[in-house]
Amino acid sequence: MAARLRSPWLLLLPSIVLLAALFGWPLVQAVAAAFRDDHGFTLAHWRRLVDDPYFFPALRNTLLLIVIVVPIQLVLSIGMALLLQARPRFAAAHFYLWCVPLAVSELAAGLVWLAVFGNRGYLNSLLVRLGLSEDGVQWLGYQHTGTMLLAVVVAEIWRATSLVFVIVIAGMQLLPRDYDEAAQVFGANPWQRLRHVTLPLLGPSLQVALILRTILALQAFAVAQALTGRDFPLLVGETYQWYSNLQNPAVASCVSLVVLAISLATAFFYLRTVRDPEGAR
Repeated sequence: MAARLRSPWLLLLPSIVLLAALFGWPLVQAVAAAFRDDHGFTLAHWRRLVDDPYFFPALRNTLLLIVIVVPIQLVLSIGMALLLQARPRFAAAHFYLWCVPLAVSELAAGLVWLAVFGNRGYLNSLLVRLGLSEDGVQWLGYQHTGTMLLAVVVAEIWRATSLVFVIVIAGMQLLPRDYDEAAQVFGANPWQRLRHVTLPLLGPSLQVALILRTILALQAFAVAQALTGRDFPLLVGETYQWYSNLQNPAVASCVSLVVLAISLATAFFYLRTVRDPEGAR
């Protein structure tokens, strides 16, 4: 009996050791750096972070990115998955075409969209050619926060929607068809079947997609950096600034803890609101 009780823990031990080494110990170090100095416990690093003029804009921009990008990507992914479920012509070509951005790095994606939104980019050239603007629009000008947000949102949607799509389409492949066919027999229209059958059964996949995509949105940095530099600050970008450019690991640890807190809060929110059918019953 004792051997049976020990065997699962022996199997889990390598994973526990790996998580402790790669996540647990760095987390302890980050907390210690954020709340300690040469004299012991201190909140000076947090005061310095709060007084920094870039912190609250970075926090606002990061939250805006999550609130705007994640729902749009989820809706697009569900629509793309439903389209593939209908088995149109060249369905395989559609799948591979939509997954192309997965092979593009964040920095490369940012440079691609910089060529679109730059002052002499493709979009401004098109606007001038069509006579809609004389000199184009300053999409990435530091004084135009709204257009900078638009550019980053479009680039992130193009770059990362395929990740959510792959998770959603994989979940749809596992759904039993019996429920959908029964709903059709009882006269449910496509919208009713989607709302009351497909989406509830897809709950676990949606949880994974939302949690993973939100965490990755919190880590967004290279796309915004390529498009706007520090004119559109994000939290992970500020972590890099404090650690590498300003040579202050303690304040960088404070920013990283803010990112961790938001990640945990959003993951808890998704786990509480997007439940699988078994949990709902």
